Amino acid sequence: MSTKFLTFSFLGIVFAVQAFAQTGEPVEKNKANSDYKPAFPGQTRIGSVKTRTPYRATVINSKLNGPWGIHVLPDGRLLISSKPGKMQILTTKGEIVKTISGFPRVQFEGQGGLLDVTIDPLFSQNRMIYWTYAQPGNDGATLAVAKGKLSEDETKLENVKVIWEAAPRYRGAGQFGSRIVFDKEGNLFVTSGDRQSNDIRVKAQDLSATTGKIIHITKDGKPVATNPFINKPNAKPEIYAYGFRNQDGLAINPATGGLWEVEFGPRGGDEVNLIKPGGNYGWPYVTYGIEYGGQKVYDGIQQKEGTIQPVYYWDPVISPGCMMFYTGNIAEWKNNMFIGALSGQHIARLVIKDNKVVGEERLLADKNERWRCIATGKDGAVYAATDGGKLYRIAAQ
Repeated sequence: MSTKFLTFSFLGIVFAVQAFAQTGEPVEKNKANSDYKPAFPGQTRIGSVKTRTPYRATVINSKLNGPWGIHVLPDGRLLISSKPGKMQILTTKGEIVKTISGFPRVQFEGQGGLLDVTIDPLFSQNRMIYWTYAQPGNDGATLAVAKGKLSEDETKLENVKVIWEAAPRYRGAGQFGSRIVFDKEGNLFVTSGDRQSNDIRVKAQDLSATTGKIIHITKDGKPVATNPFINKPNAKPEIYAYGFRNQDGLAINPATGGLWEVEFGPRGGDEVNLIKPGGNYGWPYVTYGIEYGGQKVYDGIQQKEGTIQPVYYWDPVISPGCMMFYTGNIAEWKNNMFIGALSGQHIARLVIKDNKVVGEERLLADKNERWRCIATGKDGAVYAATDGGKLYRIAAQ
């Protein structure tokens, strides 16, 4: 571990003080898939950090069926969506107390199904739930956003309405993206994936399509009036940013208010991005990844004028499946970014300072789980669910 010092002078005397202690060796030890070089120091393989606070991870439920999204209700209970097409309410002890019906039919295939879930900021008054799902159709599937009112007995949804659909539809089951987050004004950010296949992924750069984008809409599915492409000809007015692959993580940093996204790369090139309105994030023409077959993605470009660099990337991939900013009661984790890794089978903890990653840790790698959704509970604990159907509670001892 290295130690850095800052110097300053006072009354002509020079003092040296210990700065932010640099971290240990990077957590990634494996060889990268390519010889691509980062655009700036610290963009990949940052030094490691180590949690000092003792904590315990406990399995509180092991019978979930394809959990995909998790949201904490005002009373502290957990609302969890399941990919086959239902939602359940669980206590913080892991007990399933309600199963909710009334959802539209989903395309439960590949990466499609019932996906993310959130609640209205005024849920205590209006009981409105919002969710995303793979919507089947004669012309193929698409990502859709819907809303409905939770019944008083918490067993069904009422007045269900689809408020937004991605375009174009596509006959495939890959890469819907699909995280959904409320902003401070009560509007929705939605990630819409590129749908994976070569013949549609290029539309991530096409402003007349809404695949491969981050969308910004009202509760009724209308474009937010301040969106960057609101008056641009041949551009969808709901687009907020573009050039994305498969964005399975989206969160607002409570410390700064910044919108952050994490997405799958192909082989290499998983990215963490700080989202700017109107920004072009490059995919599929600019990437630190290569094709699954080993060849370059198009011209193999990592930097291009007019595109925004990722704050951080991984090569080889960890396959990010979810993300959050920690707001619990372990002080050293406060406002750190937590990312659930699927193929990486750990929870990545990223320390963020001045919008840069300054340290990385791999948590719970010994559990050998694919981490799909994650949230901080009202009690300060982390609740995280896995593709294997387990729900973990992670808390200080």
